[in-house]
Amino acid sequence: MLVIEKSTYDAIVAHARKDHPDEACGVVAGAEGSDRATRFLPMLNAAMSPTFYEFDSGDLFRLYKELDERDEEPVVIYHSHTATEAYPSRTDINLAQEPGAHYVLVSTRDGADSPAYDGSVEFRSYRIVDGEVTEEEVRVVGSYEETSEGEH
Repeated sequence: MLVIEKSTYDAIVAHARKDHPDEACGVVAGAEGSDRATRFLPMLNAAMSPTFYEFDSGDLFRLYKELDERDEEPVVIYHSHTATEAYPSRTDINLAQEPGAHYVLVSTRDGADSPAYDGSVEFRSYRIVDGEVTEEEVRVVGSYEETSEGEH
């Protein structure tokens, strides 16, 4: 299950809406081994495409160097689909190289890109390991402290 803070959830959705009609992409980092997505890092879609996303190789190198220096890892790797459901494409599956990460997809189809859109946004999370896709539940919380207090 992906447990994610509301502020991070909102930031991912806002980024997807802002970059529409191109796919948005980014990472939410967290302390190694914590499974807590705490540092929102929107990235530039170097492909600038409505059907494909690609991290710039220089940006990706700098990101991993910074994560290593901060003892962090990519907890969430996210991108948007602009005209299709929030489900990994064959390309998404082939590019998934972080078996421990939650792969989040947001769909901005059917008007969901508009800030005035009052329907719920399709926001789904997956684990992708060795080409196998497993959808997982998403739980949005006010803060991680709320979850740890409730789990004692």
